[in-house]
Amino acid sequence: MIHSEKDRLLKLDKTITGFNIGMNCGEDAGQTIFHCHVHLIPRRKGDDKAPRGGVRKVIEAKGSY
Repeated sequence: MIHSEKDRLLKLDKTITGFNIGMNCGEDAGQTIFHCHVHLIPRRKGDDKAPRGGVRKVIEAKGSY
């Protein structure tokens, strides 16, 4: 499912150059609804000046390194 959605998004938007994939598995990891839930986050070159940290850094205030 992730691969097919990734391929679909790449066909729709040629500016996408990468992806982050995020999942919260278990209450201690932040999962609040216990079903399969996957975040496929399209990324673009330059969308973050320092993309180190991946998914944790998608929300700027959440990634302090």
